[in-house]
Amino acid sequence: MTARISGIDHSAKSTHAESEERIIIRGGKALNGTVRVAGAKNSALKMMAAALLAEDVSIIRNVPDLTDVHMMASVIRHLGAKVTITRNEVIIDARHLTDFEAPYELVSQFRASFVVLGPLLARCKQAKVSLPGGCAIGERRIDLHERGLKQLGAEVGIDHGYVHATAEKLIGTRIYLDRPSNGATENIMLAATLAEGQTIIENAAQDPEIVNLADFVNSLGGQVSGAGTYQIVINGVNQKDLHGGFIDTIPDRLEAGTFMLAALGTGGDLTIEGVNPDHLTAVMSKMAEMGADISVPAPDTLRVRALTQVRATDITTVPYPGFPTDLQAPIMSVLAAADGTSIVTETIYENRFMQVAELRRMGAEIALTGNSAAVVKGVPKLMGAEVKSSDLRAAAALVIAGLTADGVTEVTGLSHLDRGYDRLEEKLQAVGADIYRR
Repeated sequence: MTARISGIDHSAKSTHAESEERIIIRGGKALNGTVRVAGAKNSALKMMAAALLAEDVSIIRNVPDLTDVHMMASVIRHLGAKVTITRNEVIIDARHLTDFEAPYELVSQFRASFVVLGPLLARCKQAKVSLPGGCAIGERRIDLHERGLKQLGAEVGIDHGYVHATAEKLIGTRIYLDRPSNGATENIMLAATLAEGQTIIENAAQDPEIVNLADFVNSLGGQVSGAGTYQIVINGVNQKDLHGGFIDTIPDRLEAGTFMLAALGTGGDLTIEGVNPDHLTAVMSKMAEMGADISVPAPDTLRVRALTQVRATDITTVPYPGFPTDLQAPIMSVLAAADGTSIVTETIYENRFMQVAELRRMGAEIALTGNSAAVVKGVPKLMGAEVKSSDLRAAAALVIAGLTADGVTEVTGLSHLDRGYDRLEEKLQAVGADIYRR
C-alpha cells in the first residue's frame, strides 16, 4: 500500500494545495462495465486497534488505501507497536507497547481511533485517549462507552479533553446499551476480551463490521459469540491465551452502495464485484423502488441496471440492518433528479444534511424540516457547478451529482473523500466516467 500522503498525519497536501486540488467531472455519461470494491474502512480500522490486545504479530488483509488507515497506523505506532503497510495488507507487531496515551493531534482527526480505548485499558490496565474527532456530521457522544467500561469495573473520567480509564481488573457483567452504538459495542467488546468472567452486551450494534471485528478477536484467541445479533457474549480470557491473528477485511458495503447509486443515477449498467449482497439488503430494496434492476449473478457480485426514469421514494436512516446513514447523502443526489417528491428522514445524526446547500447550487430543489427531514422535489436534471464537500459521505454525494449533471462539476474538499474511498475517480474512469483529479 502506498500512502497518498507525506508528513505525520499522512494527509494530502498543505492547506493552500488542498484548496486547489479538485475533482473535475463532465457529467451525463452512463457508467457501464465492471468495478471492484475495496475492503471496509470501518472494519479495518477497528481490527487494527484490536491487534493491540495480543502481545504478538497480527496480519489484516484486504485493507483499503485510505488516509484514515495511515492515521490509525500513526496512532498505533505512537503507542509503541510496529506497523507495516503494504498494498492491501497491514502487519501489526504489538509485542511491546511503550505508551497508553493516544494524543489529541492524532485522535482528533478521525473518530475511529477512539476504539483504542478498550484494548489499551484491557492490556495496560489504563488508557488516556483524546476525545475523538472526524466528520462534523453531528454529536457523537461517548456516554455509552464510558458507562459500559464503568460497568466492567473501570474508573473513567474526562479531563482537559481526554478520557482517562483505569482498572486493575475488569469483571464481566451484563451491559445494556440505550442505543445500538457501533463505537460503544466495539470498545466494550474489546475491553471485555481480557475481563474476568462473562460479559453480555444487550442491544448491541449488529453491523457486518462488528461481526468482522469479533471474528478477528476470535482469531487472536478471544471468545466472542453472537456478533451480528442484538446480544453479544464475550467470555474473558487471560493475556497469555492471546496470540497473533490473521483475517480478511469484509467488502466495503458503503463503497458498493455508492457505485450502485452512481450506476442508477447515470442510467448505466454496472457490475460490482467483491461485495456481500447480504450486507446491502436495505439499499437494494430502496433502489428497486427507485427503478433499478438489481441481480446477483455470483455470490460476491451485483449487477445494477437503470431501466427506467429514476422514481422518487422515501428514505429513513436507521441502524443496521436498516438503511445506512452513510448512504443518505449519496442517495439524495440521485433522488434530486428523480420523478416525483421524496422525503429523506435522518434519525442517526442531527447535522447530516450538509450536502444540501451544495446540491442546491447544482439546481436541486430541497427543503429542510429542521435537522431531521428533507423534502426532495425531483428536477429534470442537475447542473454542473463548483461545490465543496463538508464531510466524507457528502463528498461522495457531490461526485454522484456531478456524474449525473449537465455540464462540468468541480468538487473540492477532497481530504474528506480520501478518508473513505480508495482511488474513487480511477475506478469511475474505468467504467466510463469523464472524471479526473487536478
